[in-house]
Amino acid sequence: MAKKNDYYEVLGVTRDVSEKDLKKAYRKLAMKYHPDRDTSDKTLEEKFKEAKEAYEVLSDPEKRNVYDQLGHAGVEGVRSGAGTRGFNFNEVFGEMGEVFGDIFGGRSSQSNQRPQRGADLRYTLELNLESALHGTAVEIRVPRLALCKSCAGTGVRKGNKPILCKTCAGEGQVRIQQGFFTIQQTCPECHGRGDIIKDPCPDCRGQGQVQEAKTLSVKIPAGIDEGNRIRLSGEGEAGTRGAPAGDLYVQVHLRPHALFKREGNNLYSDVPINFATAILGGEIEVPTLTGVVKLHIPAETQSGKILRLRGKGVPGRPGASGDLLCRVFVETPVNLSKDQKDLVQKLEDQLSEKSSILQNQVEGHRYSTSSQPSTANHYPQSKRWLEAMRTFFTKQS
Repeated sequence: MAKKNDYYEVLGVTRDVSEKDLKKAYRKLAMKYHPDRDTSDKTLEEKFKEAKEAYEVLSDPEKRNVYDQLGHAGVEGVRSGAGTRGFNFNEVFGEMGEVFGDIFGGRSSQSNQRPQRGADLRYTLELNLESALHGTAVEIRVPRLALCKSCAGTGVRKGNKPILCKTCAGEGQVRIQQGFFTIQQTCPECHGRGDIIKDPCPDCRGQGQVQEAKTLSVKIPAGIDEGNRIRLSGEGEAGTRGAPAGDLYVQVHLRPHALFKREGNNLYSDVPINFATAILGGEIEVPTLTGVVKLHIPAETQSGKILRLRGKGVPGRPGASGDLLCRVFVETPVNLSKDQKDLVQKLEDQLSEKSSILQNQVEGHRYSTSSQPSTANHYPQSKRWLEAMRTFFTKQS
């Protein structure tokens, strides 16, 4: 038999190496010499086996002690004796899942027998603006997976117990030897549970959970806004094997309001005014959250002007309430009689001084600047528009 190399030299460590550094050294060599890295290099498999054998011995305190005193001969004697435990995949590779996941493109399986927290749930709650601003309490009905009361979540018929899985000895995982390498996977018999249910609960069919719809009362705080969430702890789906339930998140969605639109603590409202009020000014009544108030309309108000009512928006602490911003628009009268139309035309003729607002003409893409509209005093927005048009065509020429 060929003389074996010193195990410490194989792993490149000193004899007083710690368990942690020993694992790090082996992990580095396992990455370097793994045969799948380079199938054309036939020496890699031998080096990998040598490193594996060295680590198997030095990672076992009993074997390491024998090796330090008697060398390879002592270890071979221990291996041939009774009661020697086999190579433990978990101990060697427990900290190397990520490394070998990179090599094989996968990851080690995790046992399903560990308790798992229940899933969180989300519920969208529609509210009107008044309920959101003033606060309220609503009842909702939430479908979810709940703990089976008949078996208390065990999945076993009441009075019975699950049976320990003999295939995996309750670990939920089995180890398979493939050549010189050992892999670990979920137990095919118990599917990772660690035990087998011979007599399942008839209500949950062995799952430990049942589908139910629970009615909950949700307190809506005053001032809640679009997209805000309310957390109800423990009202999500039930956990497994005694683990806590998940949480329920109630997300608020505000229904469109007929009069107001909310932005932060302010409210916006579109307010129509008639032709005469826009010209002469006056007062109109507008709704607010606390009742009807009067809004002053300045004379010669244009469509789109925003008028502010301070403190009439979203209620808050004293001095911190939002405002109501009223955007006025002039409504064009419809269904006029001939006499009414004649009156409007007469007014227009007087405002225009019998001159067309479009005195300036566009001739061959050249805007004439020889004259100014006589209506500029009465139509300031038209004046600005005409000036912008003149500038545009002047640049084009």
